[in-house]
Amino acid sequence: MNRHLSRLQPYPFEKLAQLKQGIVPPNDREHISLSIGEPQHPTPHFIAEALITHAHGLSKYPTTKGLAELRSAIAAWLTARFALPAASLDPERHVLPVNGTREALFAFAQCVVDGTRNPLVVMPNPFYQIYEGAALLAGAEPYFLNTTRAGGYLPDFDAVPAAVWQRCQLLYVCSPGNPSGAVLSLAQYQRLIELAERHDFIIASDECYSELYNDEALPPPGLLQAAAGIGNHDFRRCVVFHSLSKRSNAPGLRSGFVAGDAEVLKSFLLYRTYHGCAMPVHVQLASALAWQDESHVRANRAAYREKFSAVHALLKEVLAVELPPAGFYLWPQTPIADTEFARRLYAEENLTLLPGSYLSRAAHGLNPGAHHVRLALVAPLDECVDAALRIRRFVASLKGERHG
Repeated sequence: MNRHLSRLQPYPFEKLAQLKQGIVPPNDREHISLSIGEPQHPTPHFIAEALITHAHGLSKYPTTKGLAELRSAIAAWLTARFALPAASLDPERHVLPVNGTREALFAFAQCVVDGTRNPLVVMPNPFYQIYEGAALLAGAEPYFLNTTRAGGYLPDFDAVPAAVWQRCQLLYVCSPGNPSGAVLSLAQYQRLIELAERHDFIIASDECYSELYNDEALPPPGLLQAAAGIGNHDFRRCVVFHSLSKRSNAPGLRSGFVAGDAEVLKSFLLYRTYHGCAMPVHVQLASALAWQDESHVRANRAAYREKFSAVHALLKEVLAVELPPAGFYLWPQTPIADTEFARRLYAEENLTLLPGSYLSRAAHGLNPGAHHVRLALVAPLDECVDAALRIRRFVASLKGERHG
């Protein structure tokens, strides 16, 4: 067996199930779960229709590189969305479809990390647990960059010792962030590109939440946009990961892409050819249509904006919580330990949230996820509002205990 398997930690939802074990919540109210970031808005009808229309493609093996029309649609979308120079993205060299970004984010580390050179894989903390698992199974050591409220829930890249950057082979960043929704600026991305050039590492930018943002006039910037802005038109050392799961409410489609540095993607394509993970033809054709339509994405943003506004208005009076610029999570601080807050909230209000400490690791003297909980505002508006009211009632009961 792979000796690194023993280093993997339980997934956050395994820990959550253990936390809730044996508890019988009140049965006078329906259970509400805001713990899992699984979109619940309807998948656009045209995507389902395209899958049915092109189901005859099941009779053919798909290629790992994907159909030219899908890669062209992705390149056109990236160019328009991130204001890239015309023709700077070659669909043949700079784009590769993947079966959802989860498997791609994991496989990427297996491809680019040389485990014989005492490597570090640097990542934000809290983080998407795939980053850590990918690093460990690639034979690398994770190095965590704590993100706290004081720092706007963004990593302080300038505080990282030079010795860490020297050992770094791969840097994962997530913007908009999971769980905070914090957004890296173009200047911060460009600083990372400078560091990558100086210290010889690759940047993997997880931008899966990039299309869920509050201000229509301020879409989050991306790594390729930052690269182009400083004249890095071949996107050297820069690779981005995007998905239709959040953007198009299609998590079951398992459709995303990686794009960027052509030499890196050439190696990643070779790896994936052996890995055996080509996207089915009918999924590719449906995906191409999804990347070409923005109307359903604008409607999706509007639905999340309505939920954020309603829930934040109810919670900001009882918890320390910022309205994030993007994503679909709220990341409030808790007045008691986050695990106790989540456990008691389930026991007393039949509401499930995810403890923040389950999304992070103790590093550099603290666990930055502690005393936070993650609320995924994926349920219908009325359920999200009901959940916020239950949280208010629960927090009021905690205050009553203190003064009783």
